[in-house]
Amino acid sequence: MIDTGVNKKWRKRERFTPEVRRGILGLGLGNTLEWYDWMIFGLLSSYIGPHFFPSVDPVTATLDALAIFAVGFLFRPLGGVVLGTFADRIGRRKIMMLSITMMAVSTLVIAVSPTYESIGIWAPIILLLCRVVQGISTGVEAPLSTAHAVELVPEGREGFVAGIISFFVNVGIVLAPLVSFIVSASIGDGAMSDWGWRIPFVVGAAFGFVILYLRRTLPETMKKDELEQATTGSVWTGVRKSWVSVLAIIFVVGAVQAYNYAWNVGLPNAARSTMQEDPTAVFALTTVLGLILVVGSLVVGRLVDGRAISKWFVVARILAIPSVFLMLLYVQPGIGGFAAVLLGGSVVLVLNMTLYNVVSASLMPKSYRGAGTSLGYGLGVAIFGGTASFLLVWFQSAGLDWAFPVYVAVLSALSVIFYLIARRINGIHVGK
Repeated sequence: MIDTGVNKKWRKRERFTPEVRRGILGLGLGNTLEWYDWMIFGLLSSYIGPHFFPSVDPVTATLDALAIFAVGFLFRPLGGVVLGTFADRIGRRKIMMLSITMMAVSTLVIAVSPTYESIGIWAPIILLLCRVVQGISTGVEAPLSTAHAVELVPEGREGFVAGIISFFVNVGIVLAPLVSFIVSASIGDGAMSDWGWRIPFVVGAAFGFVILYLRRTLPETMKKDELEQATTGSVWTGVRKSWVSVLAIIFVVGAVQAYNYAWNVGLPNAARSTMQEDPTAVFALTTVLGLILVVGSLVVGRLVDGRAISKWFVVARILAIPSVFLMLLYVQPGIGGFAAVLLGGSVVLVLNMTLYNVVSASLMPKSYRGAGTSLGYGLGVAIFGGTASFLLVWFQSAGLDWAFPVYVAVLSALSVIFYLIARRINGIHVGK
């Protein structure tokens, strides 16, 4: 039968089977848990530190906990390399099951772990090991779940995947402070400091085991002959040949992570500390930004579904270059000015946050997509995402407020350049 334009359009909007829908739900919720777990530890560091470290100074104990938090970033590339390779060799489903199990178990261990007062030096060691496990698991969760979802859906539905995965990520980002707020408001600050901080971790662990149950029926997208031909050598030979694509993924991921930190961490911190804005108003507006990301990801996914996602990505990333300089317009106190800058940049932020994972997956062939995308993602997050908060504060403390926007703009420009070079040399293997 002749494949007319009408048939092509119909195929791109082809409905998903129940099996595919359940699979996407299980994959998406894994991203929710990843970001929930990651944010919960950071949000509750001031409660965790005094329980796991011997320092009598709560500030020092908090810094010790944040140092443990940073360790997780360092192990993301390792997780991407090891688990991504196995995903290409033994299949996506098994690694997706393993990843969520590692997340759930390590979160549960943190929730029930004895304190320094009870077991001494073993308390911070256990905490450190849990963060290492979480770092390894999250190194593969986001890139591989996106790649898996893209392989599950019919050709042309990559925009839907971009929107739905981003939606689940943003739900996790909003859920972490919401659960912390509900627990704290319910039991009071005293109980929260004493034992209540464990409750959000218990919630995360329980959520993880629910996702593990949902993933038991996750369809495998690697065919039998593909798995039989896959070896560690063949996978990494392919990754080495596509090193330009790996480099592009590092910057595609890194630039958007830095932009995200600027809007979700940098601006709110500047408003509360430097500008002395009302904290309640700042938290309220930051929550609005989170809701824009949640809803906007679905809108953007719907908008680009069935269209050339690569063109949308290039336009969105180019728009990020001037829009990040909106930060410099917030130069004097005033909650109206803060709101205008924060929400004014939200449209460009949601475009970039929605598209980057699917764009990364598109740069790698299926036979080594797990290893290639996970390596690039892990390095991008570790190098640029893990250092964004530090650089932001350091530039501000040195009186160089303009430097961080310039830094993000340069990363955004480089991400477009490397993406176009990689697309020209190695092509794109998902969507158009």
